[in-house]
Order: sequence, then structure tokens, then C-alpha cells
Amino acid sequence: MFGEPKHVSTGILRNSFERRAVLIGGLQAGLGVLLAVRMGYIGVVQNAKYTTASESNRVNLTLIPPRRGLILDRNNIPLAANRSDYRVDLIPERVVDVDKTIDVLGDLLQLGPDRRQDLRDKMDKAHGFQPVEVASGLNWDQIAAVSVRLPDMPGVIAQRGFSRWYETGPSVGHLIGYVGPASAADYEKEHIPLLITPGFKIGKDGLEKYFESILRGEPGARRAEVTASGKIVRDLEMREDVPGKTLKLTVNGQLQDYASRRIGLESAAVVVIDCLSGDILAMTSMPCFDPNTFSDGIGRIEWKMLNEDDHIPLLNKAVRGLYPPGSTMKPMATLALQQHGVDPAERVNCPGGYRLGNRFFRCDAVHGLVDMRTAIERSCNTYFWTMAHRVGYDAIAPVARLLGLGQEFKLPGTAQRYGTIPDPAWKMRRYKQEWTVADSLNASIGQGYVSVSPLQLAVMVSRIASGKNLNPSLVFGLQNPPGPALPFTAEQLSVAHDGMFRVVNGAGTATASRLQVGDIKMAGKTGTAQVRRLVSRGHVGDWKTRDHSLFICYAPTDAPRYAMSVVVEHGTFGARAAAPIARDVMTFLFDPAKALDTLHALEKQWGGTPAERMQAKYRIFAAQYGTSAPKVGNDAAVAAAITKADSSEAAVDTNDINSEAERGEASPTAAQPSPQPAATPSASTVSPGPAPAPVSSPTTTP
Repeated sequence: MFGEPKHVSTGILRNSFERRAVLIGGLQAGLGVLLAVRMGYIGVVQNAKYTTASESNRVNLTLIPPRRGLILDRNNIPLAANRSDYRVDLIPERVVDVDKTIDVLGDLLQLGPDRRQDLRDKMDKAHGFQPVEVASGLNWDQIAAVSVRLPDMPGVIAQRGFSRWYETGPSVGHLIGYVGPASAADYEKEHIPLLITPGFKIGKDGLEKYFESILRGEPGARRAEVTASGKIVRDLEMREDVPGKTLKLTVNGQLQDYASRRIGLESAAVVVIDCLSGDILAMTSMPCFDPNTFSDGIGRIEWKMLNEDDHIPLLNKAVRGLYPPGSTMKPMATLALQQHGVDPAERVNCPGGYRLGNRFFRCDAVHGLVDMRTAIERSCNTYFWTMAHRVGYDAIAPVARLLGLGQEFKLPGTAQRYGTIPDPAWKMRRYKQEWTVADSLNASIGQGYVSVSPLQLAVMVSRIASGKNLNPSLVFGLQNPPGPALPFTAEQLSVAHDGMFRVVNGAGTATASRLQVGDIKMAGKTGTAQVRRLVSRGHVGDWKTRDHSLFICYAPTDAPRYAMSVVVEHGTFGARAAAPIARDVMTFLFDPAKALDTLHALEKQWGGTPAERMQAKYRIFAAQYGTSAPKVGNDAAVAAAITKADSSEAAVDTNDINSEAERGEASPTAAQPSPQPAATPSASTVSPGPAPAPVSSPTTTP
């Protein structure tokens, strides 16, 4: 039924076993050959590779960040140096529990809630082995407390190194810039291990960024024998780092610090130039950030402080702030008028304004008969309107450009804005409109479409004072030679000099700011530039609607050595806010002790130095906002915030383009700081457009 069973003989079984044995044996032999070949390949061909890998398990190789090159002032005093200290960093890739690690470090280093939140923000933005700085400048007790806990905190590095240090803090923030850890974007551009080495920082702004290649230096390296757990057994070899090269500036560091501090609570810029060489001795913009805190990575509280400050501390007003120059253009205008045949002795009657058709342009006062020197002294708009109408604005604009207005200068690490010295061709390109006589009148007194930077004003006054075509310089070894000789005679220059001398030492608009230093005299010119139509002739409204205050000067008058420009945003009269600052800064150049006494008395009223005031403000913000302040963006977000402040414009009434814009100058009763601004929403004070007239002026356009 089921068929007969198959017969299996002993021979069949033996043959089957032998075939299987041969197959298995062949497979074993083949595998043995493969293993032997692989072992031979590893042992012979890849011997060097695995020898290196074995050595790396025993020996730890680490890079030593190079010390950045020093940045010195003209007297070899460090403006940016390297400070030896202890620091703690986090390596995101190696941290197991971020929150727990930050809490432990916060307890050990006594970090407040805001600092801990900043650390969490930085860890969120960091990638891979990009180090995150926890704290620097630690003492021995703090670093020891962290060191004993390192086995329990993977990813934490405690070490001794060097950190960038700016002795005068905010005073040099805009001038020098700052450094910071390399971002992921930086690493993509320059894919080298040094950028992710704990403690290494690169230039992020200003001269620190522009001269990164020479300031960086060469990293060192250390080889150490370690255990399997990473504990150092002994140092095997060390190669010292090569510090970066030293950068020397033309700046006088002490003058830079004094000018920055003397600005006080104002939003202002001061530029000082050597009339002999064109060297920039000071170029400051305040308020400013503290580059020491920026080096650690800006936190939420500090970002909120800076971003909401209507004085715009992130903007370098000295080179990127643009303002109507107002009456500070009048000494320049006298040179242009003389070139076109106007006799300085010719007198013009000022009845309190100038009539153009059925439009009356108001002057500040009834000045009566004035000649060219008196017109500068008493800042008579009527004189300049009369002469500009006679010779034409086309005679004035080229001289303004010749003296530096509307120009860019070869200064490394400065992103300058050119401003505008308008003319008919410019207006047609910009607005598709014809140039009018009223445009000429406005531009002749530094209003309307005219906008310049404090640096340009300083260059202008240095050329007027010296009679030389000086070009500003910022770095020793990169000095710019003077340009071609200026086309002005000594007699023509003396008219501008005499008028400016009378402004301060005669019956002019800045007599309260005379120098009180021996027999040294200062010459100058005040300026008041409107940014918005005022409801009355007084200083009404909030801070951001007040006039800008300007002052240009030089000293000594008999042999000009120092030229200066001061611009105070919304400082009302030039004689009230800008001139006293210029007087004290000029005093410092000739009598530092006397100037410092004045400064110390003022700082007691203001609440201390800029760094001390920032620390006090930080404590208030930290107590008020804690960890609820907005999160800080990346480097691009910070740059975008600066660009936003940089490109915004002061509010003006563009319907009053052709109206009178200068309210004139008034002699102050006492030299005193201007009223301090009230807190207002974020507002820009740069690059104002065409300035309007007071409402008391007629509104009919000729």
C-alpha cells in the first residue's frame, strides 16, 4: 500500500558523509584563508593606521588657542589685550544631560536664572563640538570647585587660558569691535579644528574682524599620555602658540576714553583729528555696547537693553550717523563765496529773515548790517541766503565736497556712510524734480537735503583750520598722505578763522564754552539742525523730536593742532549741548587734570562711568524680566538689528521740503549739559531727510 522502503547501504552513507565533510572543510579552509589575508592586510598594509589609532588611545593631542595680537594706541597703551584667567566651557556633543549640567555649574559658579537661561539658549544654537562658554575670568576657588566635579559632568572643560580684555570697555566698542566664539557659519567658511577649540575666539566686528588674519596668530599643541578614562598621566610634548601681530592705532587711548565718558547720558559722537598729520586721535560714539560682555556671547537681558534703547547703542554714529550739518557749514560757505568774488567786507542787512517771492525765510533774530565775519560769529542765515541766491548753490556744493563732506575715506574696519551734498543732478536722479531756489537757500545753511557724518565734519574743520588737504588715518603704517593743495589763499582762510574765533571768544553763539586753559584759545562754530516741524519756537515735545546739536572747533587758534566735531542727537542748541562737550574734550588735550575734575563731578550726577551705568541698568532689567526677556538670535539676527537701526530715518514732514529749516543760534546763559532724554519707544536719529520749517513760516512755495 505504501510501497517498499528505500534501501540505504553503508557505502551510500559513507559517500554522503565524505561529501559533506569535504564541503565543510573547504568552507573552513576558505574562511581561514580570508582571515589570514585580512590579518596580514591589517598587520602589514594598514600597520601605520592602527599604530596611530593605538597611540591616540594612549596619547591625547589638544590644540592651544593662540593669543590674539595686541591693539595699541599711539602711545603704546593697550586698547585690546589678553588677560590670563580660568574658564569653563561646554562641548554640546559630549554633554549627557544639558539641564542638569547647567544647574550644577550654576550652583558652583553662582549663576543667576538669567545667566542659566542664556546658557540653555547657547546650547540650543550650538552644534557638535562647537564650544559654549559658561564663564571666564574665574578665580582659583571657582575653578577648583568645578574641577573636582568633572568626572560627574561629561562635556565640561575647565582650563586656564587667555581671554580678550578691553580696559576701557564701552569707550572702544565701536572703534575696535569685539571677538566671539566661531559660529556654525564661520566653521562652514573656514573648516579648521581651531574654530571649535574651547577658548578660541575670532573677530566679529570693527578692527578685530578686519585685521583677523594678522591678529589671530598660530595655535600651539600639547601631547599628553592619558588613561582609558582620559586622565592625564604625564605631558609628552608641547608646542607653544605664536601670538598674533600687534596693531597700532593713531588714536590717543586716554582721549578716546575721556571723550566717550564726557558724552554722559547723551546720544552723541565725537571725532578729534590732528591738524598736522590727519591722524584720528579719537572717534567715539555713545552709548555703546561693552565689548567685554559681547565676547562671552550676548544674553537675553543685555540684548533687550540694547535693542530697546532709543539712543541706538549698536550704531556707530561717528561714521554711520547722518545729520543735517546746520550752521557748521557756514565757515565752508564763506570760502566758496570768496572764490566767486564776494567781498568779505560787503555788508548785508538782516531784518530778521529773507524774502523770496512771496515767501519769507525767518532768521533767528534781527542782526542788522553784517559782513562775512560777523555772519559766522552771529550765525546770520539772512547773509548766507542772500549770497547763495546771488552766486548760486552750484558754487558752494563743490567746495563742500572738496573739504570732505559727502565723501568716504580710506579707514580700515569702518563701514562709512557717505551722506549727501545735493545738487540739481542729484535731485533729478533721486526725486525726478527740478532744483529750486528754495533748495539752494536750505542747502546753503546745511539743511534741506544735506546730510553728513561727524567724521566728515571733523575732516572739514581740520582742512579749514590747517589750510591743508588732510586725509584722516586710523592705523599706524597705513597713513593716508595729504591730497592736492587746497585752492584757498591765506586771506580767504583768515576770514573763516576770524569768524570762528569770534563765535567762541567774541559776541558769538558759544561764548560760554571758551577754553579756560592759560592763553590757549579755541575757535568754533555751532549748529542746530531741525528734525521735525515744531509747534512753537521752544524745545517742546519728546526727546526724539528735538533739534540736533552740533559744534565744530579747533585749537590753538594761532597754530591749529587739534580739530574736532561733536554731534549730539536731539541736544537742542549747538551751544547748549555740543559745545560744552567739545570744550571739555579740548581742555583734556591741554590740561588733563582739570578736565578730569570736571568729568568726575558730572559722573557723580550721571550714576558713574558708562560701564557702571550699564551694570546698574542690567541689574534692573534682570530683576524686572528675569528669564522672560526675548531670546537672542544668531549673528545674523544681531547684524539685522544693527541694519534696521542704521537704515531707519528720523520722522520729518516731507511736504515742507522747500521751507526754511534752520532756526538759528541763541547764545546760552550758561554752559551746562542739555536736559536728559526721557524714555521713549525706539526711534532713529540718523539720516534725516529734508528738514521742515517752523509752522510760523509762510507756507506758500515760490
